[in-house]
Amino acid sequence: MAVYVWAGKTRDGIARKGEMEGRSLDSVMSQLRAQGIVPGKVKQKAKDLGELFSFFQPKVTVKDLVVFTRQFSVMVDAGLPLVQCLHILGDQQENPTFKKAIVAIRGDVESGATFADALSKHPKVFDSLYVNLVAAGEVGGILDTILNRLAIQLEKQDKLAKQLKGAMVYPTTVSVIAVACIILLLVKVIPVFQKMFADFGGELPGPTQMVIELSEWLQAYVHYLLGGVFALVATFSQLRSRVLSFRRRTDQLALNLPIFGTIIKRVAVARFTRTLGTMISSGVPILDALDIVAKTAGNVIIEEELQATRLSISQGKTIAEPLQESRVFPGMMVQMVAVGEETGSMEVMLTKIADFYDDEVDSAVAALTSMLEPLMMVFMGGSIGTILIAMYLPIFTIADSIN
Repeated sequence: MAVYVWAGKTRDGIARKGEMEGRSLDSVMSQLRAQGIVPGKVKQKAKDLGELFSFFQPKVTVKDLVVFTRQFSVMVDAGLPLVQCLHILGDQQENPTFKKAIVAIRGDVESGATFADALSKHPKVFDSLYVNLVAAGEVGGILDTILNRLAIQLEKQDKLAKQLKGAMVYPTTVSVIAVACIILLLVKVIPVFQKMFADFGGELPGPTQMVIELSEWLQAYVHYLLGGVFALVATFSQLRSRVLSFRRRTDQLALNLPIFGTIIKRVAVARFTRTLGTMISSGVPILDALDIVAKTAGNVIIEEELQATRLSISQGKTIAEPLQESRVFPGMMVQMVAVGEETGSMEVMLTKIADFYDDEVDSAVAALTSMLEPLMMVFMGGSIGTILIAMYLPIFTIADSIN
């Protein structure tokens, strides 16, 4: 995703300009037209020195955003003006990156911009969901309520992300330690044994010879191997970010993976239903809500399914009808959505679906962790044990020769 600077006019001829995040120039142009703006000049924003060295700058975390949103909600509820709220929160903000964004937002609001427009100029801090919900809150006069809902939404999403990351910490750590131990044995320890065996002479057992040959190969090509791994990861990342067809194939593969694919789908359902429920209850039109939810899906296949759903609804169909044809969303969710549409309690039903699938993700992650732990231990113990046994086999042969 890149940030683009745009200038254009509304259908009424009013000049507008701003910044927008998008995958390409065409996608930004499409977004502007969808917002009723005729784009005139659109170009990618040049990076300043701060952005070039952004790696060394502290990131705005979800926790920072949640605290800011909750405090803002309390202040607005107490009747404080927006500028004063931003002034107080900016002064007490410890994160310099976030502080800079708040100060800039305060300046835009003082200049006459709406709070939502000011937030939209900082897409790396406030995503489209945040901006659109704030816009709905400003229009409806319920900004404090919207901010409180946003804080809850952010907390739920952060909890879900932490569950998935937490589930992968143990197997990742064990895998890294196992690979490091194997490389250390092959590069540093095996050559010592090899020299000792060469001094004694004689033919080595097959497993020992195989391990020694692997050690020699690794010593000769370890730098190329590490460079190849780095290049592969970098190439994969670049292809994912720049080539849509490659990203589509990898996202489809991720959804079809055994066990992991099921978890990804459940996470997608939980995120989709909770975000859509929050936006509908906040007064955001269903078509706009679906467009935002699709763009924040994090998976191209799911995004295309949701955009197809949005198109069907614009043609007069219900939400449940296009979802029923989807290969991503389960039948139970579709049935509950249909019931919510019929009873007129869509936002309540969506929240219940999200809660249910949050619990399903918890169960799936716990099952995955309990399954991976013994597998990783077997892998680590088996790999290192095989190398050690292979190196001890000649010692028994040498002992027999001495006897």
